[in-house]
Formats: sequence, C-alpha cells, structure tokens
Amino acid sequence: MISNILIILASIIFSAFFSGMEIAFVSANKIHIELEKKKNTFLAKILSKLTQKPSKFITTMLVGNNITLVIYGYFMGELLMRFLSPSIPNAFALLLIQTLISTLIILVTAEFLPKAIFRIYANETLNIFAIPAYIFFILFYILSQFIIWITDFFLKVFFNTKEDQVQLAFSKVELGNYISEQLKTIDDKVDSEIQIFQNALDFHDVKAREAMIPRTEIIAVDVHESLKNLKQLFVDTGLSKIMVYTNSLDDIIGYVHVFELFKKPKSIRSILLPIEIVPETMMIHDILNDLIKKSKSAAIVLDEYGGTSGLITIEDIIEELFGEIEDEHDSFTLLEEKLNDREFNFSTRLEVDYLNETYQLNLKEDNAYETLGGLIMDHTENIPAAGEVIEIDHFQFTILKESTSKIEEVYLKLLSKD
Repeated sequence: MISNILIILASIIFSAFFSGMEIAFVSANKIHIELEKKKNTFLAKILSKLTQKPSKFITTMLVGNNITLVIYGYFMGELLMRFLSPSIPNAFALLLIQTLISTLIILVTAEFLPKAIFRIYANETLNIFAIPAYIFFILFYILSQFIIWITDFFLKVFFNTKEDQVQLAFSKVELGNYISEQLKTIDDKVDSEIQIFQNALDFHDVKAREAMIPRTEIIAVDVHESLKNLKQLFVDTGLSKIMVYTNSLDDIIGYVHVFELFKKPKSIRSILLPIEIVPETMMIHDILNDLIKKSKSAAIVLDEYGGTSGLITIEDIIEELFGEIEDEHDSFTLLEEKLNDREFNFSTRLEVDYLNETYQLNLKEDNAYETLGGLIMDHTENIPAAGEVIEIDHFQFTILKESTSKIEEVYLKLLSKD
C-alpha cells in the first residue's frame, strides 16, 4: 500500500519534470542558452550536448514522460480500485470514475502546473535541471534514437521530407527580450549602449509618422515670398533648408538651401530644389536607403489623403537609433519635469513610449497616436481648454497650456489604482 503510494508520487514528480523540461527547452531564450554554452564550465558542456539536436532532447523528454505515465496509470488504477470497488459495483462506472480521478490529478500536478512554472522560469529551470535531464538523455538514448529513426523513415517515405536536422537558433525578438532582461539588472552606466542596441532591433519596425517633424512645426515659405524675408527666416531659425509651398503646406513644391542665396537669385523659384515625397506608413529604414541613394537629406511625409503630414530628415532617422542629436540651432526644448514620484509636468509633444520607458508610467500605447497630446485628444475627442482636468485610467491630466489647434503642456498626476 505504502509502496504503491510512493511509486505514484514518484511517477507524478518525474512526469512533472519531463513535461516541465520539454516546455522550458522550447520557451527558453535561445541567446541565454548560447551564452551559457560559451562558458568553460561543466554545465556548459552538458547544455551543448542537450542542444546539439533539439529533436533528440524533446524525444527523450517525451519517452520519459510516457514511461512514467504508464507506471502512474497502472499503480494509480490499482490503488483506486481498492477504495472504489466496494462502493461502486458497476464495472463501467468504476472505470469511468477511476479514469476521471487519475486524469485530473496527473493533468494538474504533472502537466498544467509544472508547465506553467517551467515556462515562466524557463532559463533558470533549464540550468538547474540540465544535469538530471542529461542523465535521462543517456538512459533513454537507444530508445530515443529508435523512435527518431522510425519518425524520419515515415517522413521520408510518406511526406518526402528529409530527417529533422533543425538546429538551435534565435530570432530578433528573442535578442530583444534578452536585452530587455539585461536592462533590468545592469548598471546605469551601460544603459545607453544597450539602449542603442535595442533601438537597432526596433529600427525596422518604425514608420515615418513615428519619427517625422509634425506639420505644425514645419518652417516653410510661400514661393512668391520675397528673398529678403527668406534670408531673414534663415537667420532667425538657423536652418540650412526651408520648405517652399504654393497656397498651403499641403502643396510643398520643394525647398531652398541657404547656399543657393550666394548665387544672387532673382526669385525663390529660380533656386528651388526638388523634395522627396514618402507616405507616413513607409518604414524609416526604407526612407533612409532612398535618401542616401538619391543624395537627399529630407522628405515630405504625406498622409492617406495626400496632405502634408510632416517632414522627415536623415537626422530624424538617425535619432531613432542614437537618441536626440542637438546642435547650436536646436532652440526648441520640450517641457520634461519630474516634481516627485507621482507628479510631472510634460510637453504634449513627448512620445508615449518614451515616457513609459523613462518614467515607467505605463501609459496606454496605441497605433492611433504617438504623443502624449495624441493620447489625451484620442480620449477627449476635442482640444481641452487650459485648466481642464481629465482622467484616463489611473492618470489625471491638468491642461497647463493650449492653443487653438493643440495642447502644449500638461500636469500629470498618478492616481491610486484602488
């Protein structure tokens, strides 16, 4: 009796181990595994053996799990028969109840619970249980090899597929996840270098609308403007290029470079240079490639209706990798003030993802907007007046400054989540 119970408990533990190691191997960060394998330790050698052929490791875990399930089923059935047979005379009902009880126990204790734990702590459990996993890897080696041979035979004969030779590999997402994990534990002194690496991984997913200068901040002149006013605008702004339009910003026809003024032109049109045009959904790495090939440094971004949405330059694209690049002409500063752990003053031009990363605010991110002002207006569906108080989730926004077309500055307070 006691020996049966001990065997049942042991089979549950082993089944949980095999099930957990299977899911841990699948869920573990592949970069973590590769880095562990590079270490000159006994554990590194074990991991190298286990991951040499992933299908063999998975097969070993499945073989071990099935053997333990057979042992569990036999002894659990015998134990339940002793307790249930006197009170349940019907053989079919007895078999049904016995199956339900044993299945429920094994699913909870050896499948759902261990798989959940091993999946959450995949990297750690793979390291901790690598040695016992390797012992079973050796014990079941012949049986696993035989099963793999049968599988490869059927794949080749019926599906015309070669044997499984998939090697351990990692994706860009896993590299990003690994870097995010390291950012939580490393010293602040190297955060900037790691952040650049992470920005590089996200670079191919950034669209023009996320990096552009918005329409409201484009410095431009009418094509019929006088050269005297154009020269003064160059002096006042410190810019090297100024956009030129006819009638409105929705009809930008080119730009003027400050060096063109040395040619003593008679009108703006005579020194007008062509400007590239891109849709706001275009990826910035594609824009960068196009601008470099055409020896251009800026492009007008159009919205879905053909109107001007913004302006994007090579500098804006590079800033997505390295952060803000300031020069002597960058006089436009954004309000970014932390009053305490729960109160802040922010410019609404600040991007939501930047605020979440910098201040751990957990503001809601959405494709409908990029900035803090966009988040507020997406919620209110209008332009709030100065002094107006708005609550979004567990955040309270007080409008500090606004204009006829946008919110400019807000006071943000974190509310209790009760």
